[in-house]
Amino acid sequence: MSFALFTDACSNLPGKLLARYQIHVLPCSYTVDGVQTVYNGEIDVFDAHAHYELLRAGKHVQTSLLNTQLFLDSFRPALEAGQDILYVGMSSGISGTYQASTLAAGELRGEFPDRQIRTVDSLGAGFGPGLLTLRAAAAREAGKDAGAVADELEQARLNLCEYFTVDDLMFLRRSGRLNAASAVVGTMLGIKPILRGDEAGHIVVSHKCRGRKKALETLAQIYAQRVVHPQDQLVAISHGDCPADARALADRITEIAQPKELLICPHEPFTGSHVGPGMLGLFFFSEGR
Repeated sequence: MSFALFTDACSNLPGKLLARYQIHVLPCSYTVDGVQTVYNGEIDVFDAHAHYELLRAGKHVQTSLLNTQLFLDSFRPALEAGQDILYVGMSSGISGTYQASTLAAGELRGEFPDRQIRTVDSLGAGFGPGLLTLRAAAAREAGKDAGAVADELEQARLNLCEYFTVDDLMFLRRSGRLNAASAVVGTMLGIKPILRGDEAGHIVVSHKCRGRKKALETLAQIYAQRVVHPQDQLVAISHGDCPADARALADRITEIAQPKELLICPHEPFTGSHVGPGMLGLFFFSEGR
């Protein structure tokens, strides 16, 4: 391998893809009722139903950003083995994790001046950094070095679409995405917003839909209007313990414009705890975010 490829456990990638492309995953941690859980990115064995049931029951989940020491400890062995580094992380617009990665990279460049150490802010979460990481892996297999791939990803992220809906606006209120009054009124009126990752990596409201059925159809129509070259794409859907809705959305996506590959997974617990059960997300590439 020309460089070691890292992402964090929020990338939502199944184990078979992590193994296939030799992707290193940095763990994330969260705490429920004072008990800490370290999530290593094993989405295949993550009990999504149990986790989202805790949220439905009113349990408060506290997440912790990845710290600089974790990056130092993870990157250093690869550098000592003579490899360059490329890290693809969750958006700096929603977490301080990316800043921690840049601090670690700066320190390590002093220790390993002959090595390339690149960090890429995906401007997204979940399958957002996941899809970019897969692009990096394919480019590495094509023989490109860490610097060239990082430059490509910094352009590709500008075309990465991340749209999602939620079932309960109160989770967005608790995470600071909606004020309390808007959340209460929206819940009373049955408003199901469509949110997206914007050009700065922040979460913003894209559409407001009356009812869940309308929200799912709006996601499908956004895909119809915005997707480019679907026959060449891996399109991803993640869900907060609502597999039937995920399957229904996948069926609509296939009817509209069947992608090269369609991947469905539960949404990982780290960012999933801030959007709640019933979250349904759609990730694909377009022209612009």
